[in-house]
Amino acid sequence: MKAIDPKDTAPEQWREGVETRMLVSAGNGSAQLCMFEQWVAPGNGAPTHCHPVEEILTVLTGEAEAWMEDARVTLAAGQSLIVPAGRQHGFRNSGIETLHIHAVLASPFFEALPQGTTEPVRRWQVPQK
Repeated sequence: MKAIDPKDTAPEQWREGVETRMLVSAGNGSAQLCMFEQWVAPGNGAPTHCHPVEEILTVLTGEAEAWMEDARVTLAAGQSLIVPAGRQHGFRNSGIETLHIHAVLASPFFEALPQGTTEPVRRWQVPQK
């Protein structure tokens, strides 16, 4: 059994206005899931992309405008969005305070294919020995 303390992982700048802390991934022993949190400045977020696996996004504080293909929704604290594998989606902080969001992907590492690209972005894979 392994207890994971988020204080052991420093947040990293993912893109302008978005700070990410990976909580659980292949890097610290997960075999099937990754879980991370983000702090997003007003107006910033995640541009349209997709994952090869299902993702759950939950707003902890703040407000997010999220989209999945042509549908849009505003998420408030406590609300979640289920994003099926392979669906184009994204979000932005539509409020005036920092958006704190929690995400879970059905993979032990993060993989995303930004819209309009052919090369996926991969993070937090098993460390090389």
